[in-house]
Amino acid sequence: MKTRKILFVASEAAPFIKSGGLGDVIGSLPKEIADKDNEVAVILPLYEGISDDFRKKMTYVKNIFVPVAWRSQYCGIFKYEENGVTWYFIDNEYYFKRGGALYGCYDDAERFTFFSSAVLEILPHLNYRPDVIHCHDWQTALVPVFYKLKYSDREAYKGIKTIFTIHNIEYQGIFDRGIVENVLGISNAEFDNGFLEFNGAVNLMKAAILSADKVTTVSPTYAEEIKTPEYAHGLDGILRYESGKLMGIINGIDEEQYNPATDKRLFFKYSKKSLSGKAKNKKELLSLVNLPNDRDVPVIAMVTRLVSHKGLDLVTAVLDELLEEDVMLIVLGTGDWKYEQFLRDKQWQYPYKLSVNIAFNSELAQKVYAGSDMFLMPSKSEPCGLAQMISLRYGTIPIVRETGGLKDSIVAYDKGTGEGNGFSFGDYNAHDMLRAIREAISLYNDKDLWKKLVLNGMSSDFSWKTSAKTYKELYARMIG
Repeated sequence: MKTRKILFVASEAAPFIKSGGLGDVIGSLPKEIADKDNEVAVILPLYEGISDDFRKKMTYVKNIFVPVAWRSQYCGIFKYEENGVTWYFIDNEYYFKRGGALYGCYDDAERFTFFSSAVLEILPHLNYRPDVIHCHDWQTALVPVFYKLKYSDREAYKGIKTIFTIHNIEYQGIFDRGIVENVLGISNAEFDNGFLEFNGAVNLMKAAILSADKVTTVSPTYAEEIKTPEYAHGLDGILRYESGKLMGIINGIDEEQYNPATDKRLFFKYSKKSLSGKAKNKKELLSLVNLPNDRDVPVIAMVTRLVSHKGLDLVTAVLDELLEEDVMLIVLGTGDWKYEQFLRDKQWQYPYKLSVNIAFNSELAQKVYAGSDMFLMPSKSEPCGLAQMISLRYGTIPIVRETGGLKDSIVAYDKGTGEGNGFSFGDYNAHDMLRAIREAISLYNDKDLWKKLVLNGMSSDFSWKTSAKTYKELYARMIG
């Protein structure tokens, strides 16, 4: 059988640089796809924030000039190989030398127009023709758009298939219509006919959905949810129209990176066969976050952005009732000022029960995953979620709202059968959430049952193996 050539295009990837779950996915999935039947490459921007440790291992390939509407911009190409995957980095300091900023710059439309154009322009210079180009989120949405409008009829590009994956439909790449000719280099006719236009603005995600051969998202439940007005941020009609090309494939996690038996970020290592280290991690964590560590009470954790759609409005509504229980709560994250300030104020009120850590701190996050007993994710929407998978890997039991990937990955514990790996609630309601938390607290006090639940959780398989197999089957069907 001919080896399939799969090209991933994304705006971030661990361990090079990441801002969130997208970076984890692109850091993990390509190496799971790469095998004797699938040759995998990835193209990323060469951001200033990528460390010299990686840059020293990159090989300079060549440089070309890339069209950005009426501009001709420098494009350096660098190459890096690891774990059977070839990584290409697009260099242009004007666009990507922005300190630590990956997104949120005043010229993001132009930056990612350049990147998308460069992805297609460099292929002949690499003597590389992929069978499938797999693009991720709005920053790469222009790749299938440009391919459809400008490249598909060129001899060197004919027959390439495109996939567009929606990691979070809230972020759609919405810009003023003035960019159409001046930045995108596309005729205004493509806006006027509705291809690029949505609600009077340019919507790059909409155009990618229309252009790509297949559209995927990061869990089966989310694929259904985004066909409804409640979840789609306006694009439900487009997704219903294109539902024949839409499918949901749940994300996984890198089980080597998230392994309590080898994780150097923990105070103590442990495993399913030897859980004593988990209790030691709990004791050290409580000391680290200034909570008493001399009592055996359940510790609930949240590692999250402090914003309403992550369920912070539910938490704030019943926090006093929750802290009346014999529990402690650790919160780690940053977000909206009103939630940050509310939690700081409550920490003064409950200094021995609540620890609030307003920070983005990956080292502390791992200690929280390992040292807590329960992990609260009461999200209004959650396309996939990785935190619930990571927490289970560390024997910390999730309490989740049944939405998106949380519904697809967490099975409510059944005391009768002993099956399940967490606790859940359906309606977006603060007291339903509190009921699920109290159910978890009650089970925690039965040490034998709680240990069985912890072992259930640690035995859950959230590796990329199953999802990677589904992606490989999708690529094979598309190529024929």
